[in-house]
Order: sequence, then C-alpha cells, then structure tokens
Amino acid sequence: MRRRQFIKALTASLATIHTPLLAANRLALNPNRSGKPAKLVWVVMRGAMDSLHTVVPTFESQLSSYRPNLYPAIKDDLLAIDKGFGLHPAMTYMHELYKQNQLLVINAVSSGFTERSHFDGQDFLESGLAHIDADTGWLGRAAASRVNKAIAVANSVPISLRGYDKVTTWYPSRFHSADASVFDALEDLYQSDKLLSKRLAQGLELRQLTSEGRGGYNRGRFVDLAQSCGRILANDQGTDCAMLEVGGWDTHNYEIRRQHKHLVELNDGLKALQQSLGDYWENTVVVMATEFGRTIKENGTLGTDHGTASCMFMAGGAVAGGQVLGKWPGLSKEQLFEGRDLAPTSNTFSWIASMLSQHWQLGDQQIAEVFPQASPYKGNLIAKR
Repeated sequence: MRRRQFIKALTASLATIHTPLLAANRLALNPNRSGKPAKLVWVVMRGAMDSLHTVVPTFESQLSSYRPNLYPAIKDDLLAIDKGFGLHPAMTYMHELYKQNQLLVINAVSSGFTERSHFDGQDFLESGLAHIDADTGWLGRAAASRVNKAIAVANSVPISLRGYDKVTTWYPSRFHSADASVFDALEDLYQSDKLLSKRLAQGLELRQLTSEGRGGYNRGRFVDLAQSCGRILANDQGTDCAMLEVGGWDTHNYEIRRQHKHLVELNDGLKALQQSLGDYWENTVVVMATEFGRTIKENGTLGTDHGTASCMFMAGGAVAGGQVLGKWPGLSKEQLFEGRDLAPTSNTFSWIASMLSQHWQLGDQQIAEVFPQASPYKGNLIAKR
C-alpha cells in the first residue's frame, strides 16, 4: 500500500470494516448509568506505541522473522484474548478488564496523519481536524456540546481541550513542603484581583481532592496522576471529562525493557483510575490512543522505528468490552503499508465519534462539529443499560 492510497483506504474502511458489532439503539442508551453522570477520560500515549509488541497477532507466521528478538521475548507469556491475539505480559489488569467485558481492543487504526513526526502527529490527534489547528481540540469541542467542565492533568491546557473556556488544569506542585500560611498569604495578595483569587480558590480545591491536600506528595508518575484524576472526577461536581498523558513510547532501542516498563505504567495507572473513581467507573469510558505506530521489522538496536497504524483501547464500566475490533490487514509483504508498516484499516476519530454518539448521546450535527472529517462507525461500543 502506498501513501497516496492512505486516505482513500481509510475512507473506504467506513463501508468495508467487518467488526462483529451490533446495530446501536440510541433509545436503549441511558446517559446516566447507575444514576451517575457519563464520564470520559482521554489518555494520549505520546511517542508512537508499538502495537505489535502490545496486542500481538500470534497467528502471523512472519512475526518471528520480522522480529527475531522482540517476539520471542514475550511469546510464551502472552495473555490470550480473542481472534488469536495476546496482550503483552505486563498488561495483567487490562487483561482482567477484558475478561470482565470492560476493555475494547481496536487494531490497525490511524488518525489519518500521513507523516512520521511525533509533534505534528500528536497535534493532529489532539486537534481532530483535517489539518492541525493548535487553538482547538476535539475533546474541548465535545465538552462544549454538553456544557460540562473539563480537567487537564497537565501544566498547561493541551491542544485536545483548547478553545473551550470551562477547562481547569492541575499538576502536582514541586513545592510539597508549603504549609497553610503560604496559601493564606496568597489569598491576601490576590484579594483585590477577582481572576487571580478565583484561580487560587480552584487550585486549593483541587489540591484538597488529590493527595497533595492529604499530607501526601504526588510525584508526577502516571499512576499517581491517574489516581488524582479519578478523585477529581468523582468529587468535583460538574467535571465530567479529563485528559491524561503517558509518554515514553518512542522505542527506537531496547524496546523489550522500555515497552515493558511503560505498559506496567499504563496498566497500573488504569487500575488506580478505576479505584479512585469508585462507583463512577460504572459510567466511565477511558479512550487510549497514540499518534502513529511503528515499523513491522525490528531495527539493529533492538527497537522499532516510526510507522503508520497502531492500536487503541477503550476501557471502563460503560464499555461493551471483551472484543477485539478493527479489520486485521495482515503482515505479508503485499499487505504492508509502503512495504514496511502495519496498514491502517479504520480511523481513530471515527471510533471516538461512535463512542461520543453513544456515551454522551451527541447528535449528528454535534459529532460533525467535533470531527468534521469523520463519521461514527455503526455498532455498539457502549454497554446497554
């Protein structure tokens, strides 16, 4: 498959994708599962995650020749899921979620980005448009349609949430030894400035909801950030969506060790998020995606280079999980994209659009405003109430 065929192939996949989905019944989808508001958490896996070392197609005979070091390192310990795929051995909790029908695995996806630049690829993924617009993001546009608040677990507002005015950012402070007198002094200093005073009050409220306000210190690890994110979503009334980031997926070398470490992070972070959400998990969807995939063949430094298609995940109590979705393109040479990459067969934004349509009950016009170039796939991604 050549690059000039890329967009055409993704567009055609809207009609030809053959995942075993049931037709969605919008009337059967209650937006308030178990009496709780529908929560959404967006996780960007920065660095281009290697899907073939994460969701492994054990039925592909060529895998050992493409990856003579990477594949044998995990093949005997893979966690079996449907259709002959296996999850990386580090993904024990995510495997449990899969068996509980709370994890969807979606193979061979792409945002439609046609280059191999990390920064541009991430910006494209966050913007959700046909071209990169750093001033507006798909999650912000989706949140605006519901007029609910959003939280970015970051030092500044990421592109995903830009263009929306009900966004708060939170990230653990390095000044963990500050006592109450410091904040009292700031309140006195800001009392004549309504905006600064408001921002300080919001920050102190979030501090109380996280470990920083309980005598602990959040070190900025993904598991700590995910735990704090869950606490905020469960306790801050009106905040129904959040964004998290987990980096380190650019595994050009020593991928066996490095990817294992980051999959442990992702796995443990998702567990911490569920635990801190408590009952809210039952009506939560966590969407996890990366900017692009990696090459089929391993390189000379026991890693992989920038590729095209990867995989994505949806997790949560609201998800109709326990399925492997997406049309598998195959790994024979003629099936590869540009003779080197996993070929994309479906679009990341269309999967997210389907989720928004069902989980947040967004209408066709609202979906078109969020993703002008993508249409929802037909099928049920959200568990029936």
